[in-house]
Amino acid sequence: MPFTGSHRHDPANTPAFEAAEVIRAEIFSVQRLEQHAASLAAAQGVTDRPASVPLLTTRLRANHRALRDSHRAIAKAITQGAAITPSAEWLIDNFHVVEAQIREIRDDLPPGYYRQLPKLAAGPLAGYPRVLGLAWAFVAHTDSRFGTQLLTSFVCAYQRVQPLTIGELWAIAITLRVVLVENLRRAADSIASARHPAPRRPDR
Repeated sequence: MPFTGSHRHDPANTPAFEAAEVIRAEIFSVQRLEQHAASLAAAQGVTDRPASVPLLTTRLRANHRALRDSHRAIAKAITQGAAITPSAEWLIDNFHVVEAQIREIRDDLPPGYYRQLPKLAAGPLAGYPRVLGLAWAFVAHTDSRFGTQLLTSFVCAYQRVQPLTIGELWAIAITLRVVLVENLRRAADSIASARHPAPRRPDR
């Protein structure tokens, strides 16, 4: 399956963007990561008639709104003297960087370019660009900690089985940022949930 491991608790056919968990799976060694790239390339099928799904930029706008809400809530908590976690502190200190990355994604992924990217035929990311599935798996199996050489090895291993288009190669950096913003939004939602847990139902 093209999405194996990216969500440990979700059925294979659950749309990826419906999940709330941080995108994280088993951390692979370089060799195992290359093997996974090859199996991913063999499994990912594309279609000329992709499923109708929201544009990535639509999800990006939703993530931006959610991150702004989390940023405001954390800033308010700080002014009230509340203790915050290191993750929340990171979001406060680096929110301007996050917003800059979101702007870059919007600029680098215009509608015409997006339409030309081959789309996945099946799986949790059906209807979305194939290169997004590649980026998602890479982020999941590196726990968002990666370097240029590791990414190069992963992409080369993928291309030994299934070559990517020039447009897809250009889109790797863009879709990696899309997945990282998605992950950050999920982490921020988790922080907010921890600060404001759902009320318990009274015992009957």
